[in-house]
Amino acid sequence: MASQLKAFRPLSGLRKIYNEFPRRFWMVVGVSFIDRIGGTMLFPFFALYITQKFGVGMTQAGMILGIFSISSLFGGLIGGAITDRFGRRRLIIFGLIASAISTLTLGSVNEFAVLFPLAVFIGLLSHVAEPAHQAMIADILPKGKRQEGFGVLRVVGNMAWIIGPSVAGFVSAIDPTFFSLFVTDALISCLVAILFYKLIPETKPQPKEGAKPESIGQTFKGYGQVLRDLAFMAFIFASIIMTTVYIQMYNSLSVYLRDNHGVNAQGYGFLLTSSAIVVIFFQFWTTRVIKTRPPFVMMALGSLFYMVGFGMFGFVSAYLLFVAAIVVVTIGEMIVMPVSSALAANFAPEDKRGRYMAVFGLLWQIPATVGPTAAGIILDNFDPNLLWYIGGVMCAVAALAFYALHLRLGARERFAPARQEAPVATAVSG
Repeated sequence: MASQLKAFRPLSGLRKIYNEFPRRFWMVVGVSFIDRIGGTMLFPFFALYITQKFGVGMTQAGMILGIFSISSLFGGLIGGAITDRFGRRRLIIFGLIASAISTLTLGSVNEFAVLFPLAVFIGLLSHVAEPAHQAMIADILPKGKRQEGFGVLRVVGNMAWIIGPSVAGFVSAIDPTFFSLFVTDALISCLVAILFYKLIPETKPQPKEGAKPESIGQTFKGYGQVLRDLAFMAFIFASIIMTTVYIQMYNSLSVYLRDNHGVNAQGYGFLLTSSAIVVIFFQFWTTRVIKTRPPFVMMALGSLFYMVGFGMFGFVSAYLLFVAAIVVVTIGEMIVMPVSSALAANFAPEDKRGRYMAVFGLLWQIPATVGPTAAGIILDNFDPNLLWYIGGVMCAVAALAFYALHLRLGARERFAPARQEAPVATAVSG
């Protein structure tokens, strides 16, 4: 009984987790938390903002979101090469400043047609630093700690989800134009840029002694090696199928619930907050459990949770069941997110980490390009529940693909699960 009471010490457990990671990692985590608060206030409500302010349907809103994603795809690929050539820190600061400017610009537009060219330019600049963020975490943490490190980021990020959507839901009721959200997000991006400049040093690994630096042309040609890594590209393809469904949670779901079940912005915000609460309470434990399991099998398991959770939206109509569906999705999310990021980092050679992480970003950018438009066509022209039936089938296909990757790659050392940690007493005596 005494040992059980000793084990249940939340503060002691948090202190242990803190001590397991370097101080530089926690600095990145803290700055990222502030940045995520601004993003979570605006991003989930962007589809509502477009449809409400400009009086268009979800098909048109999906087209704008798709253009953002297409241009951000190219921005991410450019950023991946730049971060391998010049480093992470300066690119991240540039991305934060570009995000602030783009956010204010978007909030000031009054003509729907202006959004089309603006989406191209803003999408290109505002996502150029994404590979640098991922590469920086992979730089700081060794292979055995990356999955847990990305899990820590998930917890801290979801703390921001508790604050952001809840505040934004109430602000949207007071300020129907959503402009206050755009201003707040821009100010937070500027604050984070200052903190990053003051607190975070460069993490790019030093080139090996005698190694000749790549030219800009050679850096971009390095993407050829990434694309020829067929195992990695198979992983990306399976992830794209899964993420195309998952991303509906942050754009089409809000419009679907509003138009078909009368759920307002506050109700939708509470769903996202519920997801964040589950992550905060259970992500640490989940990551500790799954890190000793085969990672591709865990990806398949997470996809099956997505299949059940998103499929529920096509069959249920009570708000409490919507909450239950979000919880099921979140269980899958707690498995998939840290495992996928760690897998991508483990695929990558050290000198091409930025470019691998840029291609890894395709599993978000491609779904964000085609997902909202395809969902908008279904919601505007067919039975809206069909969106979730198709989503369930896609997640099942992704689960099969991940299991096939396990059979093909699971025995390789770089994809081996972490070893079970020895008891503390044994480690000391050794």
